Amino acid sequence: MIDWLIPQTSSFASEIDNVFMLITVVVGFWYFCTVGMFLWMLVKFRARDGVRASYVTGKEKDLKRWITIPHALIILCDVVLVVGAVRVWYIVKQDIPEYQHEIGVMSQQWAWTFTHEGPDGKLNTADDIILVDELHIQVDETYLWHLESRDVLHSFSIPTMRFKQDAIPGRVINGWFKPIKTGEYDIQCAEMCGIGHGPMGARLYIHTPEEYARWQKAAAARVAGR
Repeated sequence: MIDWLIPQTSSFASEIDNVFMLITVVVGFWYFCTVGMFLWMLVKFRARDGVRASYVTGKEKDLKRWITIPHALIILCDVVLVVGAVRVWYIVKQDIPEYQHEIGVMSQQWAWTFTHEGPDGKLNTADDIILVDELHIQVDETYLWHLESRDVLHSFSIPTMRFKQDAIPGRVINGWFKPIKTGEYDIQCAEMCGIGHGPMGARLYIHTPEEYARWQKAAAARVAGR
């Protein structure tokens, strides 16, 4: 359902969307139950002529169950939500699969620098393709990215891939994604990082294998020319 609003462009995007949908359904269910109960009580126990209000201490067993039973059910729902969220966290953040490519991601005030593999298929070699605010990747290939910050806290965010990761000065943070849909999409900084935070955006280009080969060849030729 969420894919109708924002495309899912990574292999784990649907997993994250499912967690949000589960949270929405569970919380929405209890919200409408609570509102419905209040409305029912307002009508049933409204003031009436000749009927005195009764004093309730809250210790009566037949009344305490109105608290204890919903409380237990909500805790059970919380356990389900936590288990689902931890499972997705493990998939996205910890269980890094085998990958075919690597990308260097450097954040700074207020731009993104992306280091792509050159024709040799290796990162941090002489034929690397380094671009500012442009990230080019190939559909259906798994990428390992290395995220750094040159100055302050930033946050590497690609909404259509459903992930974001803070960039912390002095640390190299690794993560992965596998694009599943071609196209051009936004990259954002999701951490307030100074006066230029708002326009600190970049573009993600997900190519077909043929498009990517043509782009890499042309970009590598420019690198060689320089």
